[in-house]
Amino acid sequence: MTIIFNNHEFKYEIEAVCKLFFPCILFKHEYQLSDLDRDNLIVTQLKQEQQIIYLSTMVRLDGQVFSEQQCVDSNHIHCEKECERLLAVTVYLALKRATGIDVKWGVMTGIRPVKQLNYWIEQGHSIQQVKEIFQRDYLASEEKFELCKQVREHQISIIDASKPNSYSLYVSIPFCPTRCSYCSFVSSSIAGTKAKALVNDYVEKLCEEIRYIGDIVKRFSLSLETIYIGGGTPTTLSAEQLILLTNTIKQAFLVQDVKEYTIEAGRADTITREKLLAIRQAGATRISINPQTFQDHVLKAIGRKHTVQQVIDCYHLARELGFEDINMDLIAGLPEDTLETFQDTIDKIIALSPTNVTVHTLTIKRSSDLFQNHEENEKISDDAIVQMVEYAYQKLTQNGYYPYYLYRQKNTLQNLENIGYCKKGYEGRYNIYIMEEIHTILAAGASAVSKLIRHRSQKVHRIFNYKYPFEYNKDFKTILERKNQIAEFYQDINFSLDIHK
Repeated sequence: MTIIFNNHEFKYEIEAVCKLFFPCILFKHEYQLSDLDRDNLIVTQLKQEQQIIYLSTMVRLDGQVFSEQQCVDSNHIHCEKECERLLAVTVYLALKRATGIDVKWGVMTGIRPVKQLNYWIEQGHSIQQVKEIFQRDYLASEEKFELCKQVREHQISIIDASKPNSYSLYVSIPFCPTRCSYCSFVSSSIAGTKAKALVNDYVEKLCEEIRYIGDIVKRFSLSLETIYIGGGTPTTLSAEQLILLTNTIKQAFLVQDVKEYTIEAGRADTITREKLLAIRQAGATRISINPQTFQDHVLKAIGRKHTVQQVIDCYHLARELGFEDINMDLIAGLPEDTLETFQDTIDKIIALSPTNVTVHTLTIKRSSDLFQNHEENEKISDDAIVQMVEYAYQKLTQNGYYPYYLYRQKNTLQNLENIGYCKKGYEGRYNIYIMEEIHTILAAGASAVSKLIRHRSQKVHRIFNYKYPFEYNKDFKTILERKNQIAEFYQDINFSLDIHK
């Protein structure tokens, strides 16, 4: 499939809309109008005549032609932004006609639709006006608006309680026992000897980075609200390495007053009593045990080396050791899964009764093994996935769970979303903070990205660490140098004034 971008610079947004209809295709890009009689072609164009800007899309697919056009007055107060939106609308409408696919999120391509809803409300729009913007301007369905509204209602008290000087700490453990077929995260399988050899050096440098960040934040009146150790699979570390890591965090930060401390226990084939005890001793208040499915044949298909019974045993062991707040992740649309077996998975997880359940829709990224297997992609990309997600929503909300955070990703099957559900009072605060970008997240480790945010600001300043563990270890000095941007960011902020605003 080829996209032609003629006389405009809206490449990112236009391709994002095209991906809603063709999530597993690598598009070719062209920038001039030529050879328009070929098939599998999307032509987008901006043309100005006097004070009118014409925006058009032509789609040639399977021998048929579909076209749409919109126009904008060149004197529009937000002319460029409106041109981008309306060109996206023409692409959406043309592709909807060409494919017959109904995209319920319309041209809302961003990963944080609830954040967008909050922004419009902060700008003075009523909830009814925001609904009209969702449906009229962005062509999103009433169903998706109501979902965003419901999520907002369950997280707004946590958002409002976050103080101007609040921040969270994220620590990345980019290792897994093996790589799952759907995975696109920057994680290294310790099944390989090269990656395994990196771990000790990585943990030592990670602890040094944590201490370095801790020294910086002590110079400012910052308040640590949540800690999140994720990955990858943090429990690929030994119990001794987990103790070293968590003791370093205790020494570097004021952890006694944190409102939430999450450690991803992760996969059942890495969880042991000793590691859970180390996590408990660290003061973690919340853990994740992530089965992804409760079907053994699906676990085998995605490359997991554990059974469903091992997941259940790990869950009961965590309960026995005193963990009250437990999250479990599931994925709708995995290879070899069906609507019936996914429904069975939902029923089984409800029977276990964890406090949190996160339901992801399978996202096929270029770096995953699934992306390379087009036959498999076609097999799992059917309407059953929509029914899976709907079943999860219905059953979980009927059994005492409600949606409290939501995000979207590119290349997600059926253009669906990921939803975090919880029982009352068990909202994952870090999940809300990171998705709605409420306050600063200081991040340590390979692939970690710190996000510096001023209170009630839409602007985010990012500090990137190197992606891969070997890069992290090799160029660690640069990582620490970049962290000095934290001090530069905070040195001119007067929190005593902000608190009373």
